[in-house]
Amino acid sequence: MKYSFIIPVYNRPEEVDELLLSLCEQTFHDFEVIVVEDGSSIPCRQVVESYEPVLDIRYYQKPNSGPGQTRNYGAERSRGTYLLILDSDCILPPHYLQAVEEELRQRPADAFGGPDKAHPSFTPMQKAINYSMTSFFTTGGIRGGKKKMDKFYPRSFNMGLRCDVYHALGGFSHMRFGEDIDLSIRIFKEGYRCRLFPEAWVWHKRRTDLKKFFKQVHNSGMARINLYKKYPDSLKLVHLLPALFTLGTLLLLVGSIFCLYSLTPLLLYALLVGVDATIRNRSLRIGAYSVAASFVQLIGYGTGFLRAWWSRCIRHQSTEAEAFKKNFYN
Repeated sequence: MKYSFIIPVYNRPEEVDELLLSLCEQTFHDFEVIVVEDGSSIPCRQVVESYEPVLDIRYYQKPNSGPGQTRNYGAERSRGTYLLILDSDCILPPHYLQAVEEELRQRPADAFGGPDKAHPSFTPMQKAINYSMTSFFTTGGIRGGKKKMDKFYPRSFNMGLRCDVYHALGGFSHMRFGEDIDLSIRIFKEGYRCRLFPEAWVWHKRRTDLKKFFKQVHNSGMARINLYKKYPDSLKLVHLLPALFTLGTLLLLVGSIFCLYSLTPLLLYALLVGVDATIRNRSLRIGAYSVAASFVQLIGYGTGFLRAWWSRCIRHQSTEAEAFKKNFYN
């Protein structure tokens, strides 16, 4: 067995169905699928069982412990040489696994990852959120873009690594947020070969509304400070930009009380994002939604970053769980 797909699931049976259907359509077939239910109240057992005639698939249930430990649970039961970690809200194009296979044949790697895109069937808001998470103007292209402000770190929505490397590193840590970047940092620190596979991309649904999206990126902003406390050299300029954007936006809004021209930088940025997103998606509606999603993405991440900085760097709360008990366990 060459590849083992590890899929943690929490209350998403419909999305699991879409993902498993896309696995049936892969042009490369030497793989198994391990689905691990992380204490869901809406299980996907019946969905998984319906694919048993066509996929080498196994289903497990366990108490809720978060995605990192759920992936570890699945990895411990895998048989593949390579582990392929996916989020349950992803869909794979038919060439995905063939692209991974060809990359590894051309140049071996111990770990790798791929970018994400929006499927044509996604809603306008899903496409806008995808834009805000992948555009150079919002995330600096660090999630797999051709132009980027930092090197590529595989993320758990689309991450692969050799099984022996995974176990040598101890798998995912107990971090509730940012556990995938934590693993990627350890991959680089230990000198393993890791790179981007540009053609091994996935369609990624992400959150379906701006409120859920804000919570997701807010948690990511907090995670960046937790990562900094573990690995001080991991903090880069690109990670500071959302916090600076958030503070700058606040100052400009306050300044607009005295002079409306203070809003000019924000309007110019909104125009830049709106035009770029409209051209990329060929939709004025998605362009408008992308402006809103981009502001939510930057301010959500920025406020999470600043909140964690205050709690852990200024107040010196010692652990992630101590600083964020309410958010950590929900």
